[in-house]
Amino acid sequence: MRAEPVVPPARRTAVSATGLSPVPCHTLPSSLLGFANAPRLDFLNDIHIHLDGEIKFTNDTPYWQAHSFRHPFQNSLMFWKWGGKHIKIYGNGVLNGNGQRWRDEFSGKEILDPGNEYLRPILFFAENATDLSIEGIHMKDSPCWTTFFVTSKDILSSDVACTAVSTNSSSLPKNSDFFDSLNVEHVAIKRAWVNVGDDCFSPKSSASDIHVDTMYCNGTHGQSMGSIGQYSGEKSFIKDVVIENIWLLNGQHGARIKSWAGPGVGYGFVDNVTFRNFWGGNNEYMAFLDSCYFNINATTCAQYPSQVNITNILFENFTGYTSGKYGSAVARLTCSPNAVCENIQFKNFNVTSPCGGGKPVVICDGIAGDIGIPCVSSNSPEASAALKNKCTTADAALPSATPW
Repeated sequence: MRAEPVVPPARRTAVSATGLSPVPCHTLPSSLLGFANAPRLDFLNDIHIHLDGEIKFTNDTPYWQAHSFRHPFQNSLMFWKWGGKHIKIYGNGVLNGNGQRWRDEFSGKEILDPGNEYLRPILFFAENATDLSIEGIHMKDSPCWTTFFVTSKDILSSDVACTAVSTNSSSLPKNSDFFDSLNVEHVAIKRAWVNVGDDCFSPKSSASDIHVDTMYCNGTHGQSMGSIGQYSGEKSFIKDVVIENIWLLNGQHGARIKSWAGPGVGYGFVDNVTFRNFWGGNNEYMAFLDSCYFNINATTCAQYPSQVNITNILFENFTGYTSGKYGSAVARLTCSPNAVCENIQFKNFNVTSPCGGGKPVVICDGIAGDIGIPCVSSNSPEASAALKNKCTTADAALPSATPW
């Protein structure tokens, strides 16, 4: 292990690059432990790790690109790999991805472009984990996604802070999602504070029984279902989800569902999802169904539409205001012509626009049945007038005290 300074010698038995000594609980000291290689911790069983210091990964980008763990989903890299049963990571410590150099070198690129070869590691990766909890930790400056859980179940995150803040205004954080997953069930997120440049929460293919309760999101892309339906011939699904008590400030969207369109995509469904008790300040759309993901133009989307059905979705108790980027339009739902979108309901949806000159407008295309509130087609005069009524507003104020 090549390490940055410094763990006192008497304490080094608590953690190593290749594993943990077999005792029930380990306390990582309140000093800096640096990792410069890829620790493998996928064998754990009945273990608690108490982190009060900082674990910081080096920013040797060529080394990590050559030596990180890999997963084929979206060509992902990972600093380290966790797995096993009955694992608890808790304390007031920091996991630091040291992401600024990665941001600077990635600037101008897109992670999902087929030609992208600049891969960036994920800060925390767990595969084949059961009963894994992360409590109280600050996850800081991941080069890419902050967490990625694969083929795992009974996952708990509570009282976690997640931040990704750039020191260079020309290379802002990208793809720094707080939560991503593939093939997971029984997930609970409680009291998370998130300040990143991408999705605040984003389960992907094969996710079920998920509950998010109390999350603060600043500068994010919203509470996202997906994206799903990316890979040709592959069935994707997200089902049985409740996301409630959410604050969203100064970001892209609020509640969001995104499915892939284009040649060679997959199919699937999103079913039984409740978004409840959302407050938004200075976001674009507070509810957004995007069936033309990722960066698919209208012509290609019409030729190769999404094959992901969207059913039994509830948007309940939404308040706040948008950014004015889309004028008086405060929500937009677009269903693919190759999919079914039904039983999508709005209850107590009271989001306003900062732009004067008209009532808030919700735009719907291809949605079956009544949604519970007035909704107009995108080619209607009402939608056209609403979208033209653009304005700007000031950033929503952050709380006077934040956990970071």
